[in-house]
Amino acid sequence: MRYEHKPLHYGPVPDFRPHRWDFRVMGATETLGSYRWTWEEFGTLPRTDSVSDFHCVMRFSVPGVPWGGVRALDLVDAAPPAPEVTHVMAWGEYGYSANLRLDDFLSERVLLATHRDGEPLAPEHGFPLRLVVPHLYGWKSVKWLRAVEYMTADRRGFWEERGYHNRADPWSEQRFSYQEEPGHGPPL
Repeated sequence: MRYEHKPLHYGPVPDFRPHRWDFRVMGATETLGSYRWTWEEFGTLPRTDSVSDFHCVMRFSVPGVPWGGVRALDLVDAAPPAPEVTHVMAWGEYGYSANLRLDDFLSERVLLATHRDGEPLAPEHGFPLRLVVPHLYGWKSVKWLRAVEYMTADRRGFWEERGYHNRADPWSEQRFSYQEEPGHGPPL
C-alpha cells in the first residue's frame, strides 16, 4: 500500500462493526424521507475508479492518488435532493462534519471512497468509507463517513466553526475564515 503522508485527524480511529454500520442520506430529500444502506447494501451501488490529487491545509499535496468507490452523482441518483437544496453536510463518526456547496458535491470527481491504491482504505485513512473531494482541501474529505445531509441553506461544519475557511479552495489558498469575503459563508 502506498501512503505518502501521515494521516491527520481529530479524535481516535473508530472501530468498524459491519453488522451495525449504516450510511444515510437525510435532510431535504426529494421525497422528504431519509435513505439508508447497510454495509452490504452500500456495496451494491455503482462503483468507479478515479485518480486525483489530494491537498492538505498543512501545505502539502499528494499527486495522483488512485481511489475507488461510489460517485456522489450516483448517490444523488439513488437519493435525490429536493430542488431547493444548495448545500450538503457530510457527517463522519463522532459527530465530525464538513459542509459543501451542492455544486462542489456534484463534481464528477467526488467519490464516497472505499478503496485507495486498489486496496480497502486503511482505518487511519477513513475505512470503511470516506468522502473524497479532490478540488477542495482535505478537511472537506470526511473520513469514516456515515451520512450526507441535504440542506437548503449553508451551515458551517466542524473545522469551519473553528476558524477554517468555509469554501476551502486550495488554488485560492482558502485556509482560514479571516480570508473569507462576503458571501463565502454564514457568519461565525
